[in-house]
Amino acid sequence: MIRNRRVKIVATLGPASSDYDTIRALHEAGADVFRLNMSHGTHEDIKARHAIIRQVEEDLESTIAILADLQGPKLRVSTFANGSEELEEGAAFRLDLDKDTPGDKTRVGLPHPEIFAALEPGARLLVNDGKIRLRVDSCSKDHADCTVIAGGTISDRKGVNVPDVVLPLAALTKKDRKDLEFACRLGVDWLALSFVQRPEDVQEARGLVGVRANIMVKVEKPAAVEKFEDILAVCDGVMVARGD
Repeated sequence: MIRNRRVKIVATLGPASSDYDTIRALHEAGADVFRLNMSHGTHEDIKARHAIIRQVEEDLESTIAILADLQGPKLRVSTFANGSEELEEGAAFRLDLDKDTPGDKTRVGLPHPEIFAALEPGARLLVNDGKIRLRVDSCSKDHADCTVIAGGTISDRKGVNVPDVVLPLAALTKKDRKDLEFACRLGVDWLALSFVQRPEDVQEARGLVGVRANIMVKVEKPAAVEKFEDILAVCDGVMVARGD
């Protein structure tokens, strides 16, 4: 089965789409690339899916690309006394380093000192995939006092994105390094790199990957857009991430 179209279809595999028949049907229906999300599942799960994809590829005599998507740093708030709270537009809300005291309608812990080190007044904080937006009014090395710009439900361990500042964080965590080496030894075609802010993030990954896989940069931060030309020069492909 040879496809000459220029536009490719990427399908993410999960628990409901990991058996031979489903993966084969997905490929026959048009999927050209299968994405393995390294944020979910064990290495054994990933290995099993990889083996099935390669078996389908052999059985159909059809080229299939495999993309392993690295998790990247995960920045999350701590927990709430009630599990969740409703934040109203215009209300004051504080983020601080106190991860042990449960949060309420006025504050919650954010156990990431690197965020507070980079914050400045006026910066935006996007919580829960951007559903909640906060504006920093004042901040220090251990807290940020904010105004709720877009309210909604905030609950335990929701993700936080800081689009307006460059955070002093590497794109590759300890987990990512293990996952990267595992995926390369497994034999994937592409590695998707999350949380890229600068070309040095890609070069770090390139040094570990070598020629074993291509590197796909996930553009999900304004810092990456500002450095786009430099990043483009050191990667093999670009993915416009649709999250925060």
